[in-house]
Amino acid sequence: MSAQAFEFDGPHGYRLAGRLELPDGQPRGWAILAHCFTCGKDSLAASRVARALAAHGIGVLRFDFAGLGNSGGNFADTTFATDVDDLVAAGNAMTSDGKPPSILIGHSLGGAAVLMAAGQMWGIRAVATLAAPFDTRHVLHQFAPQSLETIETRGEAEVLLAGRPFVVRKSFVDDLACHNLESRIAGLRIPLLVLHSPLDSTVGIENAAHIFAAAKHPKSFISLDNADHLLTRRADADYAAAMISTWASRYPIS
Repeated sequence: MSAQAFEFDGPHGYRLAGRLELPDGQPRGWAILAHCFTCGKDSLAASRVARALAAHGIGVLRFDFAGLGNSGGNFADTTFATDVDDLVAAGNAMTSDGKPPSILIGHSLGGAAVLMAAGQMWGIRAVATLAAPFDTRHVLHQFAPQSLETIETRGEAEVLLAGRPFVVRKSFVDDLACHNLESRIAGLRIPLLVLHSPLDSTVGIENAAHIFAAAKHPKSFISLDNADHLLTRRADADYAAAMISTWASRYPIS
């Protein structure tokens, strides 16, 4: 296996930084992996799942959403909607480079983003989510009540997320209420794989149940057993990647 940098123009005037994980030999297909909220392409889950998928013959692009990692843009200016736009741009860039993606994989809020983006992207034939929320507003559970009050009254606040400070604006909070994931999931009309741990203390297992119930067949659910939300154990990330690869092999992804 090998890897290479992959940069492309974002839809809002900045460059987005990504990394292509390349399998040995001809790829069975191409995928895009969307990282979790504020995590970045180099998070343990994103890097391990992408590399494990490459080991199973699937080429994967993992990239930083705007304002994170090595991508341009200001995080304070981003919303869930801009993340979806970034995903669509990533798909267009890969297609232009002769690597058209057929699988979308999203972790946590990135899972919600791929569910929203799939219907806007030509050639997507399968979607897999890892520990994804059913409602985009679920991410606000990570915010302290006083931070939400400050955002509402002052328009923005500095919020500690995973121990790091981020400026979050009211536009981000307001945008979360504008997306109806249930209708998007019901309208997917492509295979969906939902992976979730019943012990996930960040995004509860009931979210997986709601996503699964909203989806039409073909749909599948795989338990991640005692994995934590961020898939910090390599064995959990490897298992998730192996399950995605095996599941995807039933569908025409190349």
